[in-house]
Amino acid sequence: MSTTHEAGWAHAPGALRGPAWLQPPADPNALVPHLWSLTAHKNADGELTVGGLSLPALVADVNTPAYVLDEADFRARARAFREAFADYDVFYAGKAFLCTTVAQWVAEEGLSLDVCSAGELTVALRAGFDPARIGYHGNNKSYAELRRAVAEGVGRIVLDSFAEVERLARITAELDRSQAVMVRVTAGVEAHTHEYIATAHEDQKFGFSITSGDAWDAVRRVLDAPGLDLLGLHSHIGSQIFDSSGFEVAARRVLALHARISAELGVDMPELDLGGGFGIAYTTQDDPSDPAQLATEITKIVEHECKALEIDQPRLSIEPGRAIVGPSTCTVYTVGTVKPVALDGGAVRTYVSVDGGMSDNVRTALYDADYSCTIANRASSATPVLSRVVGKHCEAGDIVVRDEFLPGDLAPGDLVAVPGTGAYCRSMASNYNHALRPPVVAVRDGVARVLVRRETEDDLLATDMGVEQ
Repeated sequence: MSTTHEAGWAHAPGALRGPAWLQPPADPNALVPHLWSLTAHKNADGELTVGGLSLPALVADVNTPAYVLDEADFRARARAFREAFADYDVFYAGKAFLCTTVAQWVAEEGLSLDVCSAGELTVALRAGFDPARIGYHGNNKSYAELRRAVAEGVGRIVLDSFAEVERLARITAELDRSQAVMVRVTAGVEAHTHEYIATAHEDQKFGFSITSGDAWDAVRRVLDAPGLDLLGLHSHIGSQIFDSSGFEVAARRVLALHARISAELGVDMPELDLGGGFGIAYTTQDDPSDPAQLATEITKIVEHECKALEIDQPRLSIEPGRAIVGPSTCTVYTVGTVKPVALDGGAVRTYVSVDGGMSDNVRTALYDADYSCTIANRASSATPVLSRVVGKHCEAGDIVVRDEFLPGDLAPGDLVAVPGTGAYCRSMASNYNHALRPPVVAVRDGVARVLVRRETEDDLLATDMGVEQ
């Protein structure tokens, strides 16, 4: 049960105490290490440094807001998944964040790449990524998108509807080519995550239901199409998942279908994709598993189920999702105003407004996501104050960090940095209120490199056809 108030949630009893788990820090200048990238730390002056560069020095060149990507951290996480899942194919999620340089890092670290749009495919190919190591997802791939994927030699296409089966069959016949495919199935697993990122329950747009028989029908249609080469089944139970329990149920149901297809249709499917969507730490309440632990647990699950079904174990694929790029990046903002707001009963809420917001991180508004943050440009001895970091957009829901203890002397001009913003923040960024999307700046060994430049007003007007040239 939640307590409501007719004037809104901000006035409800206990609203100013913040969540029960958020307590005043013993040292307001200290970082919580597992929330930040590997090279992030505070120097003697209290400045946050990443990749050997202090953020105040960095933003003096690139301004704020800015996404700061720790290259060493990104590569280390990619390598950790590749090594832990050495017998698997590991697919980096292009939707989390993709640019040509990141695609090159993914290739250099030995990972495959998952794309779900023509634009993501374009970026990957521009980066020189081997198309044979690309998997193409999406619930509504157009004829043109599918045709291009086949023509470019994409390694596998994950089929998501009967319409796609028909489209792809026509395309392979026209091009006189075969195409490796997987059939995405929904295993009826309710992942313990937000409704909008749980993707294996029955009532959602992705995949073919095992329970209803649609998955079986889809496999039969693929097998009847001469140009389609069925690699196996694909399952994905959601995102921001912290343990392997959901995978156990999904693997049991998907492998049971795999075994039935083999026995009744005489088809040898060499592969199985269990998805992934592994979680990261956004706050101290998040406790993600490390890749080695996940690999051990998931491998045991699959081995056990295959043994019980008396079938050979297929080659496995996973998709770590945000777990590689998410923790590698923080977003740095400049404080514009600090506004104490008096509420009922004499309570006061401190609103810290920064120069970004839902245009560069919509996840708080969209998913009710939690984040943490820290003052990034100096040390402070002031008593921490429970604060709410908000953006500059014309929306009451424009919240960046719902609750965090920040120094009581925080003032306009200070820098605030938010960790864990590598996944989906830049990918989902918008021009709401005609904001200019921030740059992505990689840092490593004391050197900064702009991977994606800040948008300009010329960019903003480039598609406005009413502008006189």
